[in-house]
Amino acid sequence: MAGNLTVLDGNTFFVSDAAGDVEPGNDANGFFHADMRQLSTWRLLVNGQPVHVLTSRTVDYYSASVFATLASVSVGENPPISIRRDRFVARGVHEDLTVQNHSDRPQTVTIEIEYGSDFADLFEVKDRTPKRGQLRTDLGASLVTLSYTRDTFRRDTVIEFSENFSVGLERAHFELHLMPRGSWRTCIDVFPVGDGELNRLDHGDRTFGDPKPDMPTSFEQWMAQAPTLETENDVLRHTYRQSLIDLAALRFRPLKTLSYSLPAAGLPWFMALFGRDSLITAYQALPFQPHLARTTLEALTAWQATERDDFRDAEPGKILHELRLGELTMLGERPHSPYYGTHDATPLFLILLDEYERWAGDREFVRSLQPAAMKALEWIERYGDRDGDGYLEYQTRSKEGLANQCWKDSWNSILFKDGAVAKGPIATCEIQGYAYDARVRMARLAREVWDDPQLATRLEGDAARLREGFNRDYWVEARGHYALALDGEKRQVDAMSSNVGHLLWSGIVPEDRAAMMVTRLMSPEMFTGWGIRTMAVSAAGYNPIEYHDGTVWPHDTAFVAEGMRRYGHREQASHLALMLIQAAGAFEYRLPEVFAGFAREETGAPVEYPTASRPQAWAAGAPLLALRTALGLDVVDGTLRIDPHLSQGWGRVRLDNIAVGARAAATLLS
Repeated sequence: MAGNLTVLDGNTFFVSDAAGDVEPGNDANGFFHADMRQLSTWRLLVNGQPVHVLTSRTVDYYSASVFATLASVSVGENPPISIRRDRFVARGVHEDLTVQNHSDRPQTVTIEIEYGSDFADLFEVKDRTPKRGQLRTDLGASLVTLSYTRDTFRRDTVIEFSENFSVGLERAHFELHLMPRGSWRTCIDVFPVGDGELNRLDHGDRTFGDPKPDMPTSFEQWMAQAPTLETENDVLRHTYRQSLIDLAALRFRPLKTLSYSLPAAGLPWFMALFGRDSLITAYQALPFQPHLARTTLEALTAWQATERDDFRDAEPGKILHELRLGELTMLGERPHSPYYGTHDATPLFLILLDEYERWAGDREFVRSLQPAAMKALEWIERYGDRDGDGYLEYQTRSKEGLANQCWKDSWNSILFKDGAVAKGPIATCEIQGYAYDARVRMARLAREVWDDPQLATRLEGDAARLREGFNRDYWVEARGHYALALDGEKRQVDAMSSNVGHLLWSGIVPEDRAAMMVTRLMSPEMFTGWGIRTMAVSAAGYNPIEYHDGTVWPHDTAFVAEGMRRYGHREQASHLALMLIQAAGAFEYRLPEVFAGFAREETGAPVEYPTASRPQAWAAGAPLLALRTALGLDVVDGTLRIDPHLSQGWGRVRLDNIAVGARAAATLLS
């Protein structure tokens, strides 16, 4: 979305061109709320023409400004009129329009606002499919209501003008007479309406440049409660702040009735609750915003599956993949109400539960989630392992389901070294690592928090057997690395991939193989100089601009670095973490969801992936995990442990007010 102006507040966001306009027919731009496009046309015309933009910028994540003049001004002519548009989002859109006359003569200016909505479901925007419902426009005094109905589904967009505009079906018109040196200001509000409920903005709740979002934790509180970073490394400092801002911007309430918020996965296509993304983001942010873990665990417990539903790929105890609120989901044409087609979210839920208890010491809350944890464990054993071989394998049962249900969930992400696509059921290697780690962690909680030593002993035995079998069945002896997966015939999918780095993070790799894996991951076939490729350049399916087959994903690289640190390879871990931070500097300190896998010496700077989400939750969390890796932050028996290893280039780092339980600590490093 290069050149666009974007403002967002959770799952409410507005994407326009640099002038602030949305041209009809633009595939991705518009005003979106709750998985539906509420405005697909929004244009300001002055004297019948689009304005000439002087400068355009986001002020902060929820507000933006455009400074412009008349498009008809000739080269060398001093423009008599300036136009300013100030926009912010908070449940709806508020736009201030200011016109100034800089001349000594009166000026007559015609202001027009063009509007319209296709009410496209976000899936329809992405897939470019036509609408099937009925559109209607109702006019009132300085008020326009755009409506869409199909069967029992209805959405409306209400546009309210503060001045006495003459409103029509497609545009509002106002003729302005400006005195010499005079100015005029008006405001326009846009309210999305769903289920008959008007999402009216409260101007006392938020004004331009004054963030007071409708969240339990305000933006100011959010930033104030994060640890304070002091460093001479400018890229690190700016990236750290931008990561915190992006996580704040992505916060939303999946349902209005909930008292808590958590990050949507990413702008523009994933502004919704995703189980895997939320769990990983919360893990990354634990030392920095620990409450995210609690709210994520609460939300995912609320939607934990209770029955088998093939259309939604659900089984009892499973953690959701994706929750959507748009038309196609509400009418039952898509399974996202929620959809459960993820095989890794359930073990990741258990991993986060343990990690949260270690950092927050919130044993009462963790005890309250014991029933949910037991259901998740039962899912792993009864449903996740489809054939009883000890491994978690997936295969969709839904006609709308995902073929791949690991984090690399595109259709062609699981490839053999010769480029052949693996056929299911598929058991990817990293999911086995997560299942191992989940059992180890649940054994600790069973012994130390839930007072169930018998369960702890059983889980420890299960984990040991899984580790032994995994290292026998997944190790590709001829190539010296782990298989990406086992396919439906239990054959090793033998491509070298970044997934094996997650095995280090999970702890399933024996000590005598760890060094070999670190060497392979840091070799030129995997390491670009900025991060770890999703697939080795030696694989036939490698493509540096293929979504999961050669690109670099920041969250993936951060996990690999943390895994290296876990096995004592601190220099490589610190260097990899630093290179990821440096990559952020090339993206204006905001890491994208994914970027191209070209080598650093080939391009000199990271190359963008064309449709990457930005901001994106686990990309925003990746620098936080990278910083944790370099500082060696961990909690042992409720005490913060610091084991820093700052490779050359980090510089001096000071991190204050790291929350551990109810206490805070500081670390000074150089």
